[in-house]
Amino acid sequence: MILHSQIIGTGTPFVILHGFLGMSDNWKSLGKKFANQGYQMHLIDQRNHGRSFHDPVFSYQAMAADLLSYCEHHNLDQVVLLGHSMGGKTAMEFAAAHPERVSKLLIADIAPRQYAEHHQDILKGLGLLDFSIINSRAKADEVLASYIKEPGVRLFLLKNVYWIEKKQLALRVNLPVVTKEIAQVGKALATTAFFNKETLFVRGENSGYITSLDEISIQKHFPKSQIKTILGAGHWLHAENPQQFHQIVVDFL
Repeated sequence: MILHSQIIGTGTPFVILHGFLGMSDNWKSLGKKFANQGYQMHLIDQRNHGRSFHDPVFSYQAMAADLLSYCEHHNLDQVVLLGHSMGGKTAMEFAAAHPERVSKLLIADIAPRQYAEHHQDILKGLGLLDFSIINSRAKADEVLASYIKEPGVRLFLLKNVYWIEKKQLALRVNLPVVTKEIAQVGKALATTAFFNKETLFVRGENSGYITSLDEISIQKHFPKSQIKTILGAGHWLHAENPQQFHQIVVDFL
């Protein structure tokens, strides 16, 4: 099965992979900007997310294999590859396994290390969305507010709520599988993984996902890497400061 994507523009192929519980729509505004600068943007929905297929297997090896199938299907011999958070881990996995397919690698606010599970409240809130009685996003938001205090995070999650048919809402994300396999999301890149081409890591100033200690492992896995910081931004750095994020990416490319 081939991943669903939004393809915008013409030019050098540029693939973007969203983070956990996200989708390609999260990158549409920035995707249009890059398309206007000579790139053919491939905004991808990873498995069990967005409009892509659902599957009980959920791992970075599987998601990297999905990306390889996608590139082969669309005749993309070599791509610029950007991944955020979970998408960044997929991008690292793919680049290490298929370096000939990646011209430049960009990783947004994630390091190669292991991360502890920390999405429990979000998954619990999403699991309590009973669409037999919830008939609007506003009512869904009321339920989520008991578990997720940040309005911006709830707005991000509510993008998963859609009308599956008239008067019937549903979730796009495959919640049972991602909940069961949540430990997979935090897994570290294999110690032997290595990518020896230009790589950019972008971190949020107010995010703790890439620390000074992570710089050692980043340099080990990606010896031709550099790290840039987005001012005033947390983990959703591309949404919180899109202007600086866009400029940093353009300068690197």
